[in-house]
Amino acid sequence: MISARDAGAAVADRLYQMREQTRHVVGRVPSPRYDRGTLAPVLLLPGVYETWQFLRPVADRLNTLGHPIHTLPALGYNRFTIVASAELAQRYLDERNLTGVVIVAHSKGGLIAKHMMVTDDRAGRIDSLVAINSPFGGSTLANWAPVRTLRAFSPRDETVMTLAANLEANARITSIYSRLDPLIPEGSELAGATNIRLPMVGHFRPLSSPALFTEVEAALSARG
Repeated sequence: MISARDAGAAVADRLYQMREQTRHVVGRVPSPRYDRGTLAPVLLLPGVYETWQFLRPVADRLNTLGHPIHTLPALGYNRFTIVASAELAQRYLDERNLTGVVIVAHSKGGLIAKHMMVTDDRAGRIDSLVAINSPFGGSTLANWAPVRTLRAFSPRDETVMTLAANLEANARITSIYSRLDPLIPEGSELAGATNIRLPMVGHFRPLSSPALFTEVEAALSARG
């Protein structure tokens, strides 16, 4: 049974989501300084119904540390299938000949990134993935979702099951997740990955948490 305090945090999490979605209706282009940096290039992959700007707090922090940041405006609000999104993102990496790439992803973005690592990245451009609250095993809530875009996260979905069965890529994944995620009841722990549990409630609010910034920075530093 969820406590009253956790229920309140879950409401605050949804309000955070609504505020961010409203704020991003008018899209802003990435800052010119995102191109600058000598450390590993970072590709941002947001969650479903999110623009890349949901990851802006993390991106700003990493760019300040010296990582060039890459976004995919063509992804829009990320309503394409996981397969189509992975193909689009991989084409971006290939066309720019990026190597040693670290993907920082939220929610659905983690599934897209893992699909790239397992299937699309034939040239070995991706070094690692830092995933934030990603439904690697799916979410049972998706079984009752009213639209196909959300039902794609069902644990019974073929793509979700195929990705979950592939364990080899997990060693290059850092999965960071809240102790309680209202949208992923099963959690985001991933066998064979580096799993980091944040002491907070929410699916969206962690994206602006200093605790998250610390863990993301540590994950990138650990990869050299």
